[in-house]
Amino acid sequence: QVQLVESGGGLVQAGGSLRLSCVASGLTSFSDYVMGWFRQAPGKEREFVAGNRWYYSSRTDYSDSVKGRFTISRDNAKNTVYLQMNSLKAEDTAVYYCAAARYYRKYDVSGFDSWGQGTQVTVSS
Repeated sequence: QVQLVESGGGLVQAGGSLRLSCVASGLTSFSDYVMGWFRQAPGKEREFVAGNRWYYSSRTDYSDSVKGRFTISRDNAKNTVYLQMNSLKAEDTAVYYCAAARYYRKYDVSGFDSWGQGTQVTVSS
């Protein structure tokens, strides 16, 4: 059973930075998994933020709203995926979730099988 544990959330001023981490366990080979970050703001649906497919030349994909500001990366030796968030805006405020999938389907909620518990990111303006 895959388990994902996020950390690194908190309160930051607009323009600031945060780095989220997600440690995975229960996987046979972390590098084979598609890893993603999603977020959910109050009253809104969970949305895709960033994804990485290590086995596909470490391809990364981002939502338009975070492109150029956020960076997803992973350390396969540590079974960890990161989300570096720079130039944060008030609209980035949300609970951020780490997600894993054994096979790529698509970068939306239905494309992932395992989820972390989430970490709160609050950006003050």
